[in-house]
Amino acid sequence: MLARHHDPIAAVATAPGRGAVGIVRVSGKHIAALVEALCGRALTPRQATYLPFRDAEGKPIDQGLAIYFPAPHSYTGEDVLELQAHGGPVVLQLLLARCLEAAGTIDGKTGQPLLAGLRPANPGEFTERAFLNDKIDLAQAEAIADLIDASTETAARSAARSLSGEFSKEIHALLDQLVHLRMLVEATLDFPEEDIDFLQRADAQGQLDRLQQTLAAVLQRAQQGAILREGIKVVIAGQPNAGKSSLLNALAGAELAIVTPVAGTTRDKVSELIQIEGMPLHVVDTAGLRDSLLPEVDEVEKIGIARAWAEIHSADAVLFLHDLSRQQTPDDPQVAINYIAADADIARVIAEKLPKNTPVIDVWNKSDMAGPSALDKAHAGLLISAKTGAGLPQLRAQLLQVVGWQAAPEGVFMARERHVAALREVAARLELAASQLRASVPALDLLAEDLRQAQNALGQITGQFTADDLLGEIFSRFCIGK
Repeated sequence: MLARHHDPIAAVATAPGRGAVGIVRVSGKHIAALVEALCGRALTPRQATYLPFRDAEGKPIDQGLAIYFPAPHSYTGEDVLELQAHGGPVVLQLLLARCLEAAGTIDGKTGQPLLAGLRPANPGEFTERAFLNDKIDLAQAEAIADLIDASTETAARSAARSLSGEFSKEIHALLDQLVHLRMLVEATLDFPEEDIDFLQRADAQGQLDRLQQTLAAVLQRAQQGAILREGIKVVIAGQPNAGKSSLLNALAGAELAIVTPVAGTTRDKVSELIQIEGMPLHVVDTAGLRDSLLPEVDEVEKIGIARAWAEIHSADAVLFLHDLSRQQTPDDPQVAINYIAADADIARVIAEKLPKNTPVIDVWNKSDMAGPSALDKAHAGLLISAKTGAGLPQLRAQLLQVVGWQAAPEGVFMARERHVAALREVAARLELAASQLRASVPALDLLAEDLRQAQNALGQITGQFTADDLLGEIFSRFCIGK
């Protein structure tokens, strides 16, 4: 444990801004003397006490509730004091300053400061201590941040499942199976005269097969949890006046983007977070794509077009919007020819520049304005009308399908990309182990090493084997006071 983890810490534990109630939290070892100095009396453990909070001169700062949680029965596993006051920022800062000031007061009995070294907490440091003191594992600690940041009800419920330990239970079950298999292989290495017959009698191959099957199920659910946590970036692309802004408004159910018949109305991206069946989607409306060298394209629109391409390149999925009303123009056939050619050019550039695994959905808009022959041309894509809402349910369903959202919401636990990467590493190691077991003369030392590496990768998820730099990266993203 790093030296800073031994310091007592204090922070405002509620969100910035005004509120009905605000909390100042102190955590450390042996803080009872500080508790008595701040509250003017000893407190009954885990019992809320209403009393005045006073400054060093005895003048009242506020009145509220004080709760003392002696170790180890607290959030951090250390002694914890919570001061619940009125939620004004000035009041809370005065209380925090009073805690830091009182900690340096010399105790008349001992001649020592009441709580030497008390300092403001770093982001996530309370939860980090809960992890270090074995109150929660690393996956549960991350779930706390995910619960706070959840953007949909489904995401919040899934984070709560991870916080309650559902994901950790899955990982520990895998670890138990893996450790048992390692035990068999290590025993065979220790007693070489038994050799492969011992592994065959213990059904090592069957155990490994079952382990791989269980891992595949956990990995699939973790992938769903990672999608749910991160959300999906969906970029709407297409020529000017194809109806991109209208589609964004229709999906969001609000007038977010300006819609006019004038080409180039959208000059910069417009983003909105929406949800489909609990899945968060970051939908981005972009400037219409056309040749920047055209005389009617001014400098501002050129910048908008460049930004549109940048958004397309970073998308998880692209909705390529086509205008059915311009697929057929009886008064001037050349207009339709030029429009179709421009669409083909955009499609070619998207195919060249977009990663191969990024889905592109062809969406044919303005079905309410198109004639029969134009509708026939849209057979390869999805027919919609952003104006009337026709086809939007099918579009939402297809979006979920192409981004890989399949799990039933009630069965998903929250996960992160690092969890998915670790599980994939485990799967790769187990596949190597399986190839060794299938060999006519297995290399048992290599088999044992593959299983050990798989166990290490699994342990990284719950924090069983975790470097300090990874902990710093994880907890630095928490809010201060949590």
